[in-house]
Amino acid sequence: FLKSLSIVVFISLLFSLSQGAAGVLVGHPFDTVKVRLQVQSVDKPLYRGTLHCFQSIIRQESIFGLYKGIGSPMMGLTFINAIVFGVQGNTMRFLGHDTPMNQFLAGAAAGAIQCVICCPMELAKTRMQMQGTGEKKSSRKLYKNSLDCLARIYNREGLWGVNRGMVTTLIRETPGFGVYFLAYDVLTRSLGCEPDDRYMIPKLLFAGGMAGIASWLSTYPVDVIKSRLQADGVGGVNQYSSIADCVRQSVRREGYMVFTRGLTSTLLRAFPVNAATFATVTLVLMYARGVEEGPQDCEPTPPSHHAQIQQQAQPSSL
Repeated sequence: FLKSLSIVVFISLLFSLSQGAAGVLVGHPFDTVKVRLQVQSVDKPLYRGTLHCFQSIIRQESIFGLYKGIGSPMMGLTFINAIVFGVQGNTMRFLGHDTPMNQFLAGAAAGAIQCVICCPMELAKTRMQMQGTGEKKSSRKLYKNSLDCLARIYNREGLWGVNRGMVTTLIRETPGFGVYFLAYDVLTRSLGCEPDDRYMIPKLLFAGGMAGIASWLSTYPVDVIKSRLQADGVGGVNQYSSIADCVRQSVRREGYMVFTRGLTSTLLRAFPVNAATFATVTLVLMYARGVEEGPQDCEPTPPSHHAQIQQQAQPSSL
C-alpha cells in the first residue's frame, strides 16, 4: 500500500510540474499583453488592442518580449497549485459536507493563503514585463531577472516593498478562488462527470475552463488596480498614493471602461490553462483514490456516522 501511495505522489508531482510549466509557456504571452494593456498611459497609448499589442511586442521586442518575467511564475506556480488544492481539500474535510457553499468557502480560504507567494511572484513578473517596453535590446536594464528584481526591491523598500499590492491581491484572490471552485463544482455536478463516462475528460476540460473564466470575470477590475499599483514607481516616481487614489485617478482619466483593459487577452488565456489544471488534478486525485481504496489484507471497518453523512451528499469530481 505504501509503495502504491508513493507512486501516486510521484505521479502527482510530475503531472503538477509538467502541467504547470506547459500552462505558463502557453499562457504567459497573453498575460504579458494583459499587463501592458492594463498599465499603459492613456495620454500616449502604445497599443490599440489585444491583437495590436501582440504584433507590436513581436515586432519591437521579438517573440521573447512576450515571455518577459516568465521566470517568476515558473518558480512559483507549482507551489501555488500545491497550496491551493491542498488547503481547499483540507478545508473541505474540516467542513464535512460537500456542498457548493462549502466549495466556495474552501476555495476562498485557499485563495487567501496562497497570496503569500502569489503577491511577490506577480510583483516581479509585472516589473519584468514592463521593463524595456518597445525596445528590442534594452539600453538600461533595471532588473536582470525575477530574483534580482525582488532582491533590489527588498534592498530599497524592505518587506513592505516586496509585498506591494498585497491588499488588492487578497481582495482579488479570496473571492476569485471561491468562485473558481464553486463554478467547477456546479458544472461537474450538472454535467455528471462520472468515472465511467466516456466523455468525462471533455466535460472536465469544459468545466475547468469555464470556472477559470468565471473566476476572472468576478474580480477583474481589482486585477487592473493591482497591476497598476505593482507597476507604479518603476521609473522612480510613484503616481498613486493608495488603492483609493489609484481607482479615483483611473476612473477620472479613463472612465469605468478602464476596468476592462486587457480582458480579452485574459479570457483567451483563462480557458485552456484552467481547463488543463482542473482536468489534471481531478484525474490524478481519482487515480490516487482508486489506489487508496484498493484491496486490503485487513477486514474493512464499518463506516462511522460522520462518513455516512458524507456518503449521503452528492460528491463533486474533486
